[in-house]
Amino acid sequence: MGMTGLYRQHGAAFGGWRIARVVALGLVLSAAVWTVDAGAAEAWTMFRGQPANLGVSTSPLGDTLVLRWTYDTGEAIRSSPVVDGDRIWIGSDSGVVHAVTLPDGVPIWRFATDGPVEASPVVVDDLVFVGSGDAVLYALEAASGNLRWKYPTEDRIAAAANWMRDATGRVRIVVGSYDGRVHCVDAATGNVIWVYETENYVNGSVAIADGMVVFGGCDGLLHVVRAADGEVVRRIPLGSYVAATAAVKMGHAYVGHYDNVFLCADIHSGRVVWEYQDRPFAFFSSAAVADDLVVVGGRDKRVHALRRTDGQRQWVFQTRGRVDSSPVICGNRVVVGSEDGRLYMLDRTNGELVWSYDIGEALVASPAVVSGWVLVGADDGRLYAFGPRVP
Repeated sequence: MGMTGLYRQHGAAFGGWRIARVVALGLVLSAAVWTVDAGAAEAWTMFRGQPANLGVSTSPLGDTLVLRWTYDTGEAIRSSPVVDGDRIWIGSDSGVVHAVTLPDGVPIWRFATDGPVEASPVVVDDLVFVGSGDAVLYALEAASGNLRWKYPTEDRIAAAANWMRDATGRVRIVVGSYDGRVHCVDAATGNVIWVYETENYVNGSVAIADGMVVFGGCDGLLHVVRAADGEVVRRIPLGSYVAATAAVKMGHAYVGHYDNVFLCADIHSGRVVWEYQDRPFAFFSSAAVADDLVVVGGRDKRVHALRRTDGQRQWVFQTRGRVDSSPVICGNRVVVGSEDGRLYMLDRTNGELVWSYDIGEALVASPAVVSGWVLVGADDGRLYAFGPRVP
């Protein structure tokens, strides 16, 4: 495609959506019971900030950031850090989950698994849930790192778990695995509640919104599953396998796939609303979705900003490496890493460079933005903590 890009509009533009209702076990449950679908994250306790995977932070950022500290995990980091209060949790290819302090990066505890931890942790109440390359989902005590329980799958877990509360207020953890299944387990016990099977690997995280669990698979489908019981609602053909994590906003899923297309699909009707295709490079990055804008990285070494309603390109920012890192929208800023070794802060309105930092090692992991801090892991095995300039 040429530099002007390509978008295709399917049907009418977005309309309003009422809260979906889920019927399960003879009860009528509001979708709000099954999800915590905030419009933007005030904390960053999970990958992409909230269960709908929007990648939006309320934390304001200035025009510059200062490197405050680094923490060495020993091997490359593909996990995105999560933050609760003054504590950070992150996984590493060393197979270890690390807990460190936010102000200064002092280690609190470490927990070793038997495989690389590419998945980002998720913190719910007093527990940290994280999957590993050893095919196990772990529940750890947030304060101590002590093992509460572990749930085995039949293949590695590459992406972050998600969570929701059922009608009784109990927390459920939902995670995809390379065994081709999505598993829903009780957060307190690790007992299985339901399992949903696909035809291929599940590489990305699931989104939870509107009473649904939504995710793309390597079977080339966008799966929409009832959160209450794991029953399929619909499967939407996308044309190629999906490695990225879908974001869901106002009943629409936003995700790119391996056949060089980023798209918006209506999860209620199953209709693809629009598609965006620029150059022959796949999308592995997960999108940040605000009210007006969708921002996603591409393997064409660029960051793309699209109008949410119709997919028209608003701006493009060129880096020197593939952008598998997932952007975060924070006020009038966009923060994203690149395999060129730089962390970038861009102007949300026009995509112009505001600030960057040359780490010197590839950034595949996605940043977390909370309370004025930007945290990101790199291929050199270090977690980098950037904060505002202190007088």
